[in-house]
Amino acid sequence: MILYYQTHSPFARKALVFAHEIGLADRLEVIHHETSPTRRNDEVYAENPLGKVPILLREGQEPIFDSDVICAYLDTLHEGRNLIPEAGEPRWRALRLQSVAQVLAQTGIGLRWEWERRPEHLRYPALADGYAEKIEATYDWLERTLKPEAAVDIGQIALATTLSWMAFRDLPSFRNRPSLTRWFDAFEERPSMQATPLSGETFD
Repeated sequence: MILYYQTHSPFARKALVFAHEIGLADRLEVIHHETSPTRRNDEVYAENPLGKVPILLREGQEPIFDSDVICAYLDTLHEGRNLIPEAGEPRWRALRLQSVAQVLAQTGIGLRWEWERRPEHLRYPALADGYAEKIEATYDWLERTLKPEAAVDIGQIALATTLSWMAFRDLPSFRNRPSLTRWFDAFEERPSMQATPLSGETFD
């Protein structure tokens, strides 16, 4: 299988960390592709009409995108414990946390546009403030609700890769939330995270 990837994407990294956690990373050929809303990559568009990574290419089968769907597919390919729980409250907690993490990353991307990526005369400070408020509220919610003793699942992987990216891009910090910080620092030491460091700049 081939994974179209981006070394500074929290979404692509989530899929690759997931593959490491379930022992399938060695079955992936990882190919970096630069993309952004203002930078067309024809190879990526050929596989995903949204022009975004990650994309999983499978021999003789249709491509799979985005990271949520890729992880769900990969979770069917191994014999170990599923990282997307199959039923009951564990499933809904994991999927809820994944959703929170995904939207947190998207909000961080929006804030970066208003802080630095958009031409200065087109920036909208009120929108930036709204994004920042959502980020801080999400950190507060995570500090109250995250269960650090829970077994690793898709929600934790999504959250760890998002928080790592937030720090990588110098976005509002979560480190004044002690429980969240302790959990993140421990998770970041996992081999799956150590094997997939963030790097590179965005080219618009």
